Amino acid sequence: MVAVQPVQFMPAVSSKGEERSAFCVALPGTGDVVKIESEDCSDFADLVAKSTISWVDYWAYDMAKDGREAVLALGFSEKIVNLLFDGRTQGYEDLDTELGLVLPAVNVEGLEVVVSPLLILIRRNVVVTVHGRAVTRLVKLRRYAETFMRKIPKHIPSTDKQTLVLVRIVDENNGRNFDHLREIEEQGDALSKHLMDPKTPRRTLGPKIYKMKHALITYLSTLWVSLDVLNTLRLGDAEQITDDPQLLARVGVLSDDVNRQIQLSEHMSEVLASGLEVLQSIYNNQLQVLNNRMALVMTYLTVLGTAVLVPNTLATIFSNPAFNMQPKDIGWYTVLLVVSTLASSYAAYWWTKKQGAMPKNSD
Repeated sequence: MVAVQPVQFMPAVSSKGEERSAFCVALPGTGDVVKIESEDCSDFADLVAKSTISWVDYWAYDMAKDGREAVLALGFSEKIVNLLFDGRTQGYEDLDTELGLVLPAVNVEGLEVVVSPLLILIRRNVVVTVHGRAVTRLVKLRRYAETFMRKIPKHIPSTDKQTLVLVRIVDENNGRNFDHLREIEEQGDALSKHLMDPKTPRRTLGPKIYKMKHALITYLSTLWVSLDVLNTLRLGDAEQITDDPQLLARVGVLSDDVNRQIQLSEHMSEVLASGLEVLQSIYNNQLQVLNNRMALVMTYLTVLGTAVLVPNTLATIFSNPAFNMQPKDIGWYTVLLVVSTLASSYAAYWWTKKQGAMPKNSD
């Protein structure tokens, strides 16, 4: 289960031209679509009771308090409210006359994936969505609510209407979740740029790579949660979900879309992993080249040290008064020093090369 991350709530707005906390679009028996905005869901109770299908969307400051009160005001039972309002980001509760879903709503902020719950409750003739102020993905759907509500056939069963509204809401949520995958991909591209820069401090790369992998894992977890809920809905076992194969096929399409998102996310994870492996190989090669150069330097220093040590030792020995060196000995003494220097240098070079200490390729 993905933990819910704390989020900063947006201030409530109710001024002219701005979205209000509570929204309701309904199709009464008269056939004319009615849309109302308010700050209290109880204002919609009469309209919902008289409608053949309605959708209520509520932004809550406090899901545990405001969200519960809003759902209870619309006639849902304490039992399903207690089952859903427990801070989960996934869930499926079927009480026959009521159905409750908890879907994850993803927001990406840099390399942080914030997962918030989107609650969907269904009972006869009404679909209710409840979410925190950070979840703004249904704002666009509010604006087009009248249009898609008019397209719902008036003479189909109530469960068919509820399923059509539910499919539209879930599709909107899945679409917005998928949009954030592109943001993760952009962050991954930026991370690759830092990895390719040899001047990037290595101590900063580790945390960035971890955050990138954690973001992908969290995102994939939300997709698997969504897929699990959709697969349960696709079976059509719930009383509040249609039995019509054509409508259930739409749920299957949503499930297929999520599967494709999962495949893309896994592919992106594989690309990132392979890229990191390539970069690691490059760094290893660079370290190997550096080691070879250091070994070459140490080898030549060994040869140079030997070339200096042997003649210096001979000079120290022959400077002893016991040898009674005279100016006339300068000739053979010079030849001895030169020959000993060349011989010791060649011997040191031959020995280090035989021992494998001399790199074959310094590049």
